[in-house]
Amino acid sequence: MTDPFGFLRTPRRSVPARPADERLGDWCEVHAGQSSLPLVSEQANRCMDCGIPFCHAGCPLGNLIPEWNAYAAHGDWRAASDRLHATNNFPEFTGRLCPAPCEDACVLAINADPVTIKNVEQAIADQAWAHGYTAPAPPARPSGRSVAVIGSGPAGLAAAQQLRRAGHDVVVFERADRIGGLLRYGIPAFKMEKSHLDRRVQQLRDEGTVFRTDADVGGRIDAAGLRATHDAVIVAVGATERRELPVPGRGLRGIHQAMDYLTEANRVAQGDLAAPGVNAEGRHVVIVGGGDTGSDCLGTALRQGARSVVQLDINPEPGPTRSAAQPWPLYPKVYRISHAHEEARSRDGADPRAFSSATVHFEGDAEGRVRALHLTAVEPAERRSLPGTERVIEAGLILLALGFTGPERACPLGEQLGLTRDERGNFARSADFAALGQPGRPPEGVFVAGDAGRGQSLVVWAIAEGRSVAAAADRYLTGRTTLHAPVRAQDGPLLRPPDGRAW
Repeated sequence: MTDPFGFLRTPRRSVPARPADERLGDWCEVHAGQSSLPLVSEQANRCMDCGIPFCHAGCPLGNLIPEWNAYAAHGDWRAASDRLHATNNFPEFTGRLCPAPCEDACVLAINADPVTIKNVEQAIADQAWAHGYTAPAPPARPSGRSVAVIGSGPAGLAAAQQLRRAGHDVVVFERADRIGGLLRYGIPAFKMEKSHLDRRVQQLRDEGTVFRTDADVGGRIDAAGLRATHDAVIVAVGATERRELPVPGRGLRGIHQAMDYLTEANRVAQGDLAAPGVNAEGRHVVIVGGGDTGSDCLGTALRQGARSVVQLDINPEPGPTRSAAQPWPLYPKVYRISHAHEEARSRDGADPRAFSSATVHFEGDAEGRVRALHLTAVEPAERRSLPGTERVIEAGLILLALGFTGPERACPLGEQLGLTRDERGNFARSADFAALGQPGRPPEGVFVAGDAGRGQSLVVWAIAEGRSVAAAADRYLTGRTTLHAPVRAQDGPLLRPPDGRAW
């Protein structure tokens, strides 16, 4: 067990990031080369080993956090890795990319600083790879059944690994030229270097999972034909239908969707392109959208040498502490600073975000290129523009990071499989992830997982859904399952009481 008085004796300390000016000169991870030991073991020793560990509820994977904290505290990395991988296929992804709602649900967070769970998780995963604790685990015997997984993001990869280890033949279809989905082309390397993704994909290959890239299911590959040649199909294509900003001037040159910009930057980093077609170098950049995608654009633009960067957020600036409406153990809306925000502040001395701001229209020059953005302050409750608050920001490049509204509508995959959509535009499904079709015509043997059914969400939810849909598909194929299923399709994060009322 951990030290019963560790949380009293040891203050919280996170693994330090590299200096901002240093990391702005490269595309390596912000923590690259920073030693996490013995700091992580000391921090793991702060875990109280609670009788009722609410960190389990804060994490949709149900990670056994107190158990692997105890092993990490004593430097038993093999045992820590075993407990961590018992509930999470890809902890090196979540340890780098997840916002760690488990930390806000830590019992210590009631009146003190929580355990640095995210740092501990990443350190365990990295130690597991360093010491060879991640050997492939192919099935002992084949089941004789086959599953097609459409999409190779975290949900698709987790489902594929679980089903393959259960003995099924698994083929993953990815329309891009490389495996990984948004992990590959949507997440910048300074947040997660692609070597972490590559070695997991190789692990899956060594276990017998088959990958097919440039495989556009719904386009060149008929989805109905795919269903006819496999015993089950899992749709994990993500939610990539981008929100638009229909304001005057949208058609001006120099206004781009954030994901197009990030994809191109990632291709440059991976050597596919010599230089990006859309480059922030020397430009005044405005990012419309205050979420993680906008933060990723911010870090990318700074590394490309942007002259200035402003990030617009329609939401009001959160306070520094929990509000009464969001008590522990909920994941609160508080003022948070990403590494990209920290980098911008180190360069310009101020937070790059403009809160409670809405775009009114774009202004162009004589050549049809954007040169400015007109915005207003907004009333927080109803997001209405406040008269007399309009101002102008100079802009040579505008990136729209407004989120997504479900799977792409132009793709005929849904129609070919007989899928329907829910009121939010996602593929409809039952509580056990079975796809829903027209009344009386359910698409037999088709399942939906990840953002395609949940909507835009976190990497930790995608992995949880991938594990759960694998259990559902395994039960469909064999009549029973022993696979871990941490969530149901309708489960959600800890945002409000279980009965749905406001606090």
